[in-house]
Amino acid sequence: QMADKVGTAVGEVMPEDGRIVYTDFMIPGADPKLYEEVNDKSQLQPVVEEYLNEYDAESNGRPMGLVMFNDAIGHVSRIARVLRQPQGNALLLGVGGSGRQSLSRLATFMA
Repeated sequence: QMADKVGTAVGEVMPEDGRIVYTDFMIPGADPKLYEEVNDKSQLQPVVEEYLNEYDAESNGRPMGLVMFNDAIGHVSRIARVLRQPQGNALLLGVGGSGRQSLSRLATFMA
């Protein structure tokens, strides 16, 4: 139906997994940070894991044993985006042990 009305099929606009990810942390240490679309999502996981390793090295407590899967990376990127906004704040919902606090700490470190 979309192709009939718009002239373009959904598959031509959206990636196969249906997720579009924008970040400003793909280039660590960049100044200014550029908020861009991530075209190659295979590069996203190593970058987030590198930030996690840096956080673990700089934190005084025990390291966070996080597994960065696609949903967690998406949540971290959204939290980091919100925190970089002026007066940015978010209400994170989820059951206990779902990683809200850990992902928020990592996103704060990345932002």
